[in-house]
Amino acid sequence: MLKEGLDVYIPLVDDHAVDAIVKRKDGSTALIQIKARSRTADHAALFAGIPHEEIRPDYWFIFYSEQMDSMWIMSSQEFIQEASQNKTGKNKGKYSICFTRKERWSKYISKNKNFDRIAQNNSPDSFHLC
Repeated sequence: MLKEGLDVYIPLVDDHAVDAIVKRKDGSTALIQIKARSRTADHAALFAGIPHEEIRPDYWFIFYSEQMDSMWIMSSQEFIQEASQNKTGKNKGKYSICFTRKERWSKYISKNKNFDRIAQNNSPDSFHLC
């Protein structure tokens, strides 16, 4: 994000599931949650046990799989629509998402690993929430 010229701020604590705050050129801000899987992860495309209680305006998820050399960017609304909510077990109520079928997830892939969707405020939920 810094290499693309975005102003990125890191909170001192992660009390609100925010790993970074991006200040856009128009002065608006985006809250970012980053999820990553390492090269040695057993399930490179699986991101599980993610708490997300409600759609949050200008809140973004960045999913990165080092093993797959891929990054997906989703708004809060897109994440809730696409992820599966766990019905049982220790992660009941939390969400899981698995990026194995490339054609299904292609619209979220960050080509050339850029952050244009966030920088340009290109979110389907940016204007529909109160």
